Amino acid sequence: MNAIDLLKEDHDKVDKLFQKVKATPDDDHKDLFEKINAELEVHTHIEETIFYPYLLQNGDEELQKLTREAIEEHRQAKMFIEELSSMSGNRESFPAKLKVLIEDVEHHVQEEEGEMFPMVEDQFGEDKLNRLGTEMEAEKARAKGNATRSVSA
Repeated sequence: MNAIDLLKEDHDKVDKLFQKVKATPDDDHKDLFEKINAELEVHTHIEETIFYPYLLQNGDEELQKLTREAIEEHRQAKMFIEELSSMSGNRESFPAKLKVLIEDVEHHVQEEEGEMFPMVEDQFGEDKLNRLGTEMEAEKARAKGNATRSVSA
């Protein structure tokens, strides 16, 4: 699968979970947050270990700038996720923090899909995007396997 298609597929999965959060009462959000966290953890892992390093090394100056911004957005999202993970879902601030996380991730996705991905498609050929996608799929499977093992351990 093409790297961009793979990342967009992940974005769609997370967006569906976000829509469930928006359509359900606050006291149902802790379980949904756990699913969101699991999806985002694997997604950010493949971006940060494969996709972004490639863009930083091979992209033009503008693409490198967007990539550095995306890395910073990941760092901020991880701070929210860490806070949310340590909270009880029924604490008053949990829904507000989750809402901000969702807004931040939605903004990040808009920038990736609206600015970064078109630049990536312009700068790298289909063959390279397919090779990156294959590498990212393999890493994603490995990361999900590790997460499953650590949960059952």
